[in-house]
Parts: sequence; structure tokens; C-alpha cells
Amino acid sequence: MKFALLGYGKMGKAIEQIALERGHEIVCKIDINLAEGKLQEADAAINFSIPNAAVDNITSALHQSVPVVCGTTGWLDAFPQVTQTVMENNTAFLYASNFSVGVNLFFKLNKILAQIMHPQKEYSVSIQETHHIHKLDAPSGTAISLAEGIIENSDLKHWKMNEGTKDSITIQSYRKGEVPGIHNVKYESLIDEITIEHKAYNRIGFAQGAVIAAEWIVGKKGIFKMEDVLNL
Repeated sequence: MKFALLGYGKMGKAIEQIALERGHEIVCKIDINLAEGKLQEADAAINFSIPNAAVDNITSALHQSVPVVCGTTGWLDAFPQVTQTVMENNTAFLYASNFSVGVNLFFKLNKILAQIMHPQKEYSVSIQETHHIHKLDAPSGTAISLAEGIIENSDLKHWKMNEGTKDSITIQSYRKGEVPGIHNVKYESLIDEITIEHKAYNRIGFAQGAVIAAEWIVGKKGIFKMEDVLNL
């Protein structure tokens, strides 16, 4: 297959390596001060640009009926606009806050745990995430997805950074060194705590999942999630 890379930083380069190893071709690369190849020749585009460039990159591909897989976070206020563009151009779009297969299994586990903990009102829940110092948004999209998974399966209404209320989830964000990503969900009572955690060792899992999603989306029409790819 032929792929376009929208964003050619560390993640873009990791995705390129995985795609080439799987026998694909990179026909377009777009980044700040970089524009190589022709976007319209791609079977699918993979966007890991900075948040400020994400919407322009995504819509540029969609207007050329190139399906897009997007892992950039921090732009979701424009999701309705992107959805409309997908429909107008009869193509496909897949957003995931995290493409790691392990993280998406973690998302599923998080939802199941939230269902189990729902009747246990003596427990409060919080989320902690740690990433490298270059990450621009906080909290991470993965942490937000975890919070949304809990909210869908509990009486909690929303999440807040660094402070919680009876009807909210506290999210704490830390930026340290070159940490690829650590997320944990903790349920705590006066007598004990239950914690689930996912720790990424490198970017390979994210890159591999993005390429798998790009392979899957070719020929599809509509809006999708990583759980569709993994049939979760």
C-alpha cells in the first residue's frame, strides 16, 4: 500500500520504519519545512503532526478522498468539522488517542473495571499519566480516553486536572525526561486501593498500531475507532 505521513517527527519516522518493514511505500511526507511527494497518490494518510497543524493536514487529505488515521491529540474541538468533511468526500477517518494494541486492551480493561467498581461507592477514582517533556498537551489523550471510559460506566460526570469532586475524576499529568508513556487508574478507599497500569517501553507499539489501522481503513467509509480495527 501507499501511505502519506502527515507529520515527520519521531513518531512519523517510527511509523515510516514499520511501514517499510511491512512492505508498504511512503509516497508523501509533510511537516514544517517539508513537503515531499503527492498526497493524492496515497491509499491512506497517517497524521502525527503537532496539534495546531492537525486539522489542516486531516482536511487536506480528506478533500482528496484519502482516508486518514490520526494519532495527534489536542485538536478534538474540531472533530465535528472533520466528520462533516469525511461525509462530504465519501471517505474514512479513524482517530485514536493511542494506537498501541496494549493500550487499547487497557482501555477495554478500564471499562470492565469501572463497571465492577460502580456499586462500590466507598472508592474514589483517579488517573495519573507521565510522558516525555516534548509532549505538548496535558492531560494526554490517552488519559482523557480512560476518563471517558470510566464516565460511561459510572455515575461520574466529568474529569478535572489536579482536583476532584464527588462527581469527577482527578487527572494528574507529569512530564519527565524521555518517558514514552505511563498511565494508571487507581481506585482508593480508606482500607485499600486497586490499581491498573500500562507502561510503554518505546514508540514501536504506537507506530505499529498506526500502520495496522492504516492498512485496515483502506476501502472503508465513515468514522472509526481503534476498537473497530481490533474488534473489541
